[in-house]
Amino acid sequence: MSVINFDFRNQVIKHNASLSYCYQCSTCSGGCPVALLTNGEYNPRKIIEEAILGLQDKLIEVQDPNPWLCSTCQKCVELCPQKVELTEIFTLIKNKCFEEGKYPEAFHAQGQAVLENGIAIPYSKAVLSRREKLGLPIITTAPIEEIKTLLRQTNFEQNIIKREAE
Repeated sequence: MSVINFDFRNQVIKHNASLSYCYQCSTCSGGCPVALLTNGEYNPRKIIEEAILGLQDKLIEVQDPNPWLCSTCQKCVELCPQKVELTEIFTLIKNKCFEEGKYPEAFHAQGQAVLENGIAIPYSKAVLSRREKLGLPIITTAPIEEIKTLLRQTNFEQNIIKREAE
């Protein structure tokens, strides 16, 4: 049974007051490409409903529906008649999930790759060779130490290390 967490609800509303304008019309879910692809398994309206109700356990612990499926395409925001900033709210929820160590393994792997290489998906030798043959510029990233500094400031590196220890 889900328990209402008023502190969580107030944190979400404080972060983005537009949440309180939602009257659950389902326009967001009806236009969401991920909701359509998952036959409603991913449901933006349900995430917003759970945030309004302060159901932190469902959003963070259980992740039902899974906030990580949002592609941040902004379609829901464009369609919302109340101008609720759904993707901003989803980002807050994902950040809270991350703080609790509740995030997908793929996210962990990409974060580790960024820490080590400066990019999430390193380019293969074949891609680099083709780019060179086509006369395209060499791809560069920010210096690794700069990236690590940013990740340290957001506690990303600490959470990665903590998760690896578990």
